[in-house]
Amino acid sequence: MRVGHTFTRHFDLETRQHELFGMDLGEGPSRRVLVTGAALYTVWVGGLLLILGVPTQLLFTFYFAPPALITYYGAQRSRRNERRWNLTRWALVIRYLTVGHRPIVNGGRRAADRSEWLPLRARLGERSEAFLDLPGMGVFEGALGGEEPKPTAGRPAKLDSRPRLYGPDHVYRARMRTRSGRRAEASPAGADAKKGTR
Repeated sequence: MRVGHTFTRHFDLETRQHELFGMDLGEGPSRRVLVTGAALYTVWVGGLLLILGVPTQLLFTFYFAPPALITYYGAQRSRRNERRWNLTRWALVIRYLTVGHRPIVNGGRRAADRSEWLPLRARLGERSEAFLDLPGMGVFEGALGGEEPKPTAGRPAKLDSRPRLYGPDHVYRARMRTRSGRRAEASPAGADAKKGTR
């Protein structure tokens, strides 16, 4: 099965749910938003039911408001990247902060060592200093790591590449050769010559 990718908003077609359990929804919400909201509600409410039990009147808002807010604001288009939802951008930011930057070594031929990852302090940049200046946050000084990434482990990877530069005259000659070859194949004499060689 082929998978198509949408690169512009012009071809961003969304399916909408116009009816739900016999109720008319008018223009209807996007099905992706409905599926995302249903998944968030299932995980959030299911987890809270296991931990806290059935919601009381005081906890009812805590059970149902966070997934609704995350779905509503997360399904909107990101201002930084128009092709992404806010939810996708938030997930990428959280992943970057928790997992870190793992460099691709030699085109992915080997996994990066832990010493080659960027420490949390380098990922946060200037925000880490502002965070540590807050009252009581100095205890996280060791968790942020060092100022700079640790030196790379192992020997350096050497690249032996030989670039070839072709001038416009060479490109023109090559183009003429391919054109003349196509013309010879397309002409009746060229077709007869091919038949004779077979």
